[in-house]
Amino acid sequence: MSSKIYVGNLPYSVTDAILQSNFAEFGNVSSAKVMMDRETGRSKGFGFVEMASAEVAQAAITGLHGMSVDGRSIVVNLARPREEGGGSGGYSPAGYSANKRSDVGYGTGGYGGGRY
Repeated sequence: MSSKIYVGNLPYSVTDAILQSNFAEFGNVSSAKVMMDRETGRSKGFGFVEMASAEVAQAAITGLHGMSVDGRSIVVNLARPREEGGGSGGYSPAGYSANKRSDVGYGTGGYGGGRY
């Protein structure tokens, strides 16, 4: 069973290989991935490391949490599963609806109709 670890507050210079080598000191690393911005190709400042066992993962968390990397104190803890739903605004599966409040506005849109 593998254990996924969240690594935050990473300097933008850290790559997948550097991340993997830092965690390899504690045991077998299944994968190491620094999250990159799709548009700029630059690091987002966090990543995930998957270790071979929960014991090795806990040792890495204990050993690396709060360690200074290029002047930044990194955050290392167990990754939480991604939460379903929401997000911070944006579009919802229901789509946009102008009928959320019927007591305010110009009706259902357009230039002419609806009540004032």
